[in-house]
Amino acid sequence: MEDFQFKQVIAVRRDLDMGKGKLAVQVAHAAVSAAEIARKSFAEWWDAWLKEGQCKVALRVDSLEEIVQLERKSKELRLPFALITDRGLTQIEPGTTTCLGIGPAPSAIVDSLTGNLSLL
Repeated sequence: MEDFQFKQVIAVRRDLDMGKGKLAVQVAHAAVSAAEIARKSFAEWWDAWLKEGQCKVALRVDSLEEIVQLERKSKELRLPFALITDRGLTQIEPGTTTCLGIGPAPSAIVDSLTGNLSLL
């Protein structure tokens, strides 16, 4: 596998009862939202990530607490991130946090935060 200097990670809650389609859309929301934040505030990282092919990795978390902890650490590391909260129109309750997009950012920093998580 090619080594990427920049990546984006989407941490997805698997303790929720989301169907495959719902899960896919929540991941898309997180990827687009975090990328847009990076484009606005971390333009050099965003440009480099685009040129490398937009590496993305979907990872599993098993609780809201894990998402909150990742969000806090993302803030501390000054990474671009987007916390996704569902409107509750279909499968889950309104206001449910479903996933967290982190990056694009330098892979080494992202890995220091998420390297212990399992692939989705």
